[in-house]
Amino acid sequence: MTGFGDARQEQGDHSVSVEVRTINSRHLKVNLRTSEGYGSLDAKIESLLRQTIRRGTVYANVRVRRLSAADDYRINADVLTTYLDQLQRVAAGRDLDERLRLEPLAQLPGVVEEASTDAHAPDAVWPLIESTLGEALNSLTEMRAAEGAALAKDLTAQCEVVSDSLKQVEARAPQVAESYRERLLERVNEALAPTGATVSAADLVREVCLFVDRSDITEEIVRLRSHLQQFADALQDSDSVGRRLEFICQEMGRETNTIGSKANDAEITVQVVEIKTALERIREQIQNVE
Repeated sequence: MTGFGDARQEQGDHSVSVEVRTINSRHLKVNLRTSEGYGSLDAKIESLLRQTIRRGTVYANVRVRRLSAADDYRINADVLTTYLDQLQRVAAGRDLDERLRLEPLAQLPGVVEEASTDAHAPDAVWPLIESTLGEALNSLTEMRAAEGAALAKDLTAQCEVVSDSLKQVEARAPQVAESYRERLLERVNEALAPTGATVSAADLVREVCLFVDRSDITEEIVRLRSHLQQFADALQDSDSVGRRLEFICQEMGRETNTIGSKANDAEITVQVVEIKTALERIREQIQNVE
């Protein structure tokens, strides 16, 4: 599922900001960026991400910055002295009477040096990173949960479509044999009319029984209804169910195909098409389910 979460915290002389984005994907793929010098913490960060996110492409950006303090800056006296000597020589050579002020000199390159803000002791900063990442992941989870609720609602609606069509298939199934018997008797009578011959009731019953045996879809209806219940139960599960839903949807598709091939009835075929349409929508949506 898609989602976004971010957080920022400061502690001591460090500031940490985290952004986590997820997009839909069948598998879990983590793309992690950390500030230079903190690569040794990548394994810990990725482990936390994988504990929270089970599916999708994850983009995580962890920025660590050392906060500046007065002690982080110092004046390079040697550089400043060099500037002063050069300026004084230029002023004396041109007979200039300009007084030198320190304020503009401090802005010259190299006069004021900043202490290195590179990473130091990454493990010491880890508790702050862990806390900030946890806050960002909580925000991400809330957004994904809202999307998940909307997905569950849509999936439930599509399952109801399947269930309604299945009820109509079940109601129509007993009438298929009688419809076939009538069509068969009509065709046989038409074929035998010019000869004056007739077909015995026993032969007709035998042929209808063979047809009923070949076209019986009772087992498929029962299994499809069972899969619908399993799907509904999985939607209520708080654990990661994306792959389980994929499997159940696949099985529902298999049972639907069998019903369509065995029923040999126009009205049932219409309902089979409706079921397949709903299953295709379900299949597309569960790609977004963790």
